[in-house]
This record gives sequence, structure tokens and C-alpha cells, in this order.
Amino acid sequence: QVQLVESGGGLVHPGGALTLSCAASGFNWDYYALAWFRQAPAKDREAVSCVNSDSSTQSEDSVKGRFTISRDNDKHTIYLQMNSLKPEDMAVYYCAAVRSGCRHYKQLVDYWGQGTQVTVSS
Repeated sequence: QVQLVESGGGLVHPGGALTLSCAASGFNWDYYALAWFRQAPAKDREAVSCVNSDSSTQSEDSVKGRFTISRDNDKHTIYLQMNSLKPEDMAVYYCAAVRSGCRHYKQLVDYWGQGTQVTVSS
């Protein structure tokens, strides 16, 4: 069955860095874009970044210049390198697989992971 397993969340101070990982299995990796979303308490889930099968990427304005998404096609894993973290980045971060590509990743997620908590606090 499809599995998206996130890891790497934790507590970090403002200004700090953290790298999230998402290991994928159970679907044809080569045909899917992979993405990160996040959901803060009492807020809707929001898109963060997406990486296509050709490794082209797109990111939301709130994280541009601070977060970098990447994929390892040998390990079937994606990463989210998060730098200069702010308290407003605190959320549960979810990995997602999108068959239609990053162009539609906000609307057409096929599979979700369970999430990993990122806490940004002094």
C-alpha cells in the first residue's frame, strides 16, 4: 500500500534550521510530484513547496529563500531544508504525492503522509 512517512520534526529556536524527510513507497515514484504542506493550530492546511519528477520546484512566497525542497530518486525520499525558522513556521508538516504535477499540487493531492510536528520557540 501507499506509504509516505515523514521524519525530522522537532523543537528549534527562532532563526534555527531543520531538515524534514519523507520516505515514499507503494506507488510509481517516477510519475509523481511530491510536496510539503503544513497546518498550524486553528488554521487551514497550506501548501509549502513542491518538486516535480524532473526535480523542478516551486515554493510559496512565505518560505521562498528560506526553505528548499529536493528529491532523491534512488532513495524515493524528499527533503525540506528549512532555514531561518520563524515562530509562524510552527505547524504539523505533511508530505504529499501528486500525480498531476506541481502545477496543480494545491488542489489534486493523491496521497498524504501522517505529518511531523515542527515547533519553533525560544
